[in-house]
Amino acid sequence: MRLTSAAFHAKGAIPSRYTCEGDDISPELSWYDAPAETKCFVLILQDVDAPPANGFAHWLVYNIPPSVAHIEENVPRQPTVAGLGLQGTNDASMVGYIGPCPPRGMHRYFFWLYALRRQLNLGPGASYEELKSEMSGWIIEEAELIGTYARRTHAAA
Repeated sequence: MRLTSAAFHAKGAIPSRYTCEGDDISPELSWYDAPAETKCFVLILQDVDAPPANGFAHWLVYNIPPSVAHIEENVPRQPTVAGLGLQGTNDASMVGYIGPCPPRGMHRYFFWLYALRRQLNLGPGASYEELKSEMSGWIIEEAELIGTYARRTHAAA
């Protein structure tokens, strides 16, 4: 299974449009070669360089139908998105996407896509910990797409 984005290249810089310094909207994502037995997909965006030890969860989308292989840019920040699935509560305590916004330095942002053997028994607004726990033992395959981002520095006047 392969995960890609028209917005940025693997291990490349995430454009500011998708960050706290831009429009703070979610990027387009597409995936290919998913297992035929997939019952749903889960997408997690995690800043692995942020504290705490497991990083900072920026976006959680789950129970994505197996017929879906593309997410349009600018997914609405609502618990249920028609034709897409459910969104969880990110580590900023908001439902939906929150873009990269590292306090300092370059951070790595991992988009993980999981193909699962069953749909998850979670309602909208689940936390990262709830989602990871519910997925455990049901993952068929996973793909990742890594992007980087460093906030622009502003010169002192």
